[in-house]
Amino acid sequence: MRTAEDYRAALKSKKQKLYANGERVDDVTSHPRYRKVLASHALHYTLAHNPEHSSLLTTKSYLSDKTIYRWSSLTKTMEDVINYARLKRFGYENTGTCVSATCVGFCAFNSLWHATWKMDRELGTNYHERLKNYILTAEAEGYMIAGGLTDAKGNRRLKASEQAEKDTFIRIVDRKPDGIVVRGIKCMVAGAVAADEIFIMPGAGYREDEKEYAVACVIPRNIEGLTMIENRRVNDVRDLEDGWDNPVPYANNAAYLILDNVYVPNERVFMAGEAKYSMDFISYYTANYRSTQGGCVAGQGSIMVGAAVNIARANGLSSNVMRDKLMQMVLNNETTWSMGIGAIAMGKLLPSGVWMSDPLLAHSTKVQIATLPYETKRLCQEVAGGIGETGCFPSSRDFPMMEKYFAAGSTGRARARTARLIEWLTVGSGIPGCLHGGGSPDGARLVMRGSYPFESFAKKAAELAGVTDEIAEPPKK
Repeated sequence: MRTAEDYRAALKSKKQKLYANGERVDDVTSHPRYRKVLASHALHYTLAHNPEHSSLLTTKSYLSDKTIYRWSSLTKTMEDVINYARLKRFGYENTGTCVSATCVGFCAFNSLWHATWKMDRELGTNYHERLKNYILTAEAEGYMIAGGLTDAKGNRRLKASEQAEKDTFIRIVDRKPDGIVVRGIKCMVAGAVAADEIFIMPGAGYREDEKEYAVACVIPRNIEGLTMIENRRVNDVRDLEDGWDNPVPYANNAAYLILDNVYVPNERVFMAGEAKYSMDFISYYTANYRSTQGGCVAGQGSIMVGAAVNIARANGLSSNVMRDKLMQMVLNNETTWSMGIGAIAMGKLLPSGVWMSDPLLAHSTKVQIATLPYETKRLCQEVAGGIGETGCFPSSRDFPMMEKYFAAGSTGRARARTARLIEWLTVGSGIPGCLHGGGSPDGARLVMRGSYPFESFAKKAAELAGVTDEIAEPPKK
């Protein structure tokens, strides 16, 4: 199976067109900006070869019966999806951050599995066989796969086809006998610079008059016409310095993807204008992705709990003094985790053979993910005091002149390193996209409002109360 060294060699051989802070970067494996994001992904290959972790990070392929990496596998059972959530939590607990290319592309092809199966049955296409062949390749190569879901969207009051700037959405601009040509932008694609391949997915459900926007395909990182522009936040200046200014050896990374007339051969195309099925895909994708996000935030929350214990002691206090705050942090973590697991457990096996989490519970999980982790961060800062929030330390190069003044329950250096980790996790580059990562909480609320059986429960409540007169919804003004 592929090793961490194989992974880095593959990235080096596929030089992409990437811009960061005004600089053109051709080789991410030799550039200091990317050492941490590559380290977090490479760690997963290394740990997968460790007997202690191999049962989580590897599995048997349903397609080839060979041992493969879990992030290349199909999720055909409830246990498969739960292990997917465990994988995401494991990633956070071992790196402190998101390891994006082990999850988004993985979720994309599992969601496309059912959408393509449905299209083939109803339309006579051969998308499903194409996808199956691609997954076999991804399994054999051990690919890291990112996923581009979010379009720039333009004016939110207008449909994709009504935008003045057409490139705010990915769309098909030309069709050829052997492939399609796509154009537009995908925004904030996590893990793109660390991925071998990138799934391009429909970012919304489209109508028939918008069918050119209903496109799903997978592209290699070095495909002609693709330009990546790095999101600056994930590599702030202090994270690139040495000493405790750089608090952890791992990081996430995101990029904007500009597709300028990118040609995609048919064997890599899994939806090309079938607008009716774009919402099907979104439904499958968001159900599984949002349910397993509970693992992401709980994993980083675990690190914040540990850091809070350490900083309390470094400040000279027993961690028992902070037990109420620590327990609330734990409760927040395990609430998102257990809600996600509940959504998976209450899901169902789709006719195509893959498992889908319960949509209502999955979207409920998303709303809590957009709330509770920020409370956990606030509590972590409260435990730390100002030392973990204000970011007012000098450089680690200057710190020796004042180290003795920070000694308390630990050495001044141990206290400073712990405080810097908390700052990174709570107000710095280590913050995951809890609020909008994987979609907005308002979008989740809309789905919940549309799917929750309000009328059924209103009728049941009336029956229990013995109400025989009609209680009608007032007419709209």
